[in-house]
Amino acid sequence: MQVETVKAAIAAALAHPGAPLMAQALLSLFAIVALTAMARGLALGQDVRLESEDEVRLLAEDAICGFRASAIGLDRARIGALARNDQGRILLIRRHGARFAARELTTHEGIRLDRQFITLSTPDRHFGTITLDLGPQAQHWAASLRDLGHHGRGRA
Repeated sequence: MQVETVKAAIAAALAHPGAPLMAQALLSLFAIVALTAMARGLALGQDVRLESEDEVRLLAEDAICGFRASAIGLDRARIGALARNDQGRILLIRRHGARFAARELTTHEGIRLDRQFITLSTPDRHFGTITLDLGPQAQHWAASLRDLGHHGRGRA
């Protein structure tokens, strides 16, 4: 008897003139919930930050196999960093969506110092421009970056 009552209720609901509109609204709501769950699962829209200098070292090693960072300049907001190895190679690591990306800096072009801030642009237009707040370290890093392209690969 309960099955017939449910069937009758469904038939009555489908016979209602607003039933197709209601079904469309429910399916749209379901799609929104599913897309939100997918975005969370992919960590989209999260405010990712560098946790530590150790994380910067790992990202540098992932970007260039064998890159061992001996000096790290970590942005105060932790959205990017500079990493230098013993050979004077310098990597710029920056937030790119929900992850981090790295590029090796090979020239001092596109680099500007403004007190505690260094603005860096790379020849890769997809990588964009970033301004790092390196605090008191900014002067030291700017000097290292000025040497890029002049004496081999920078300061050791």
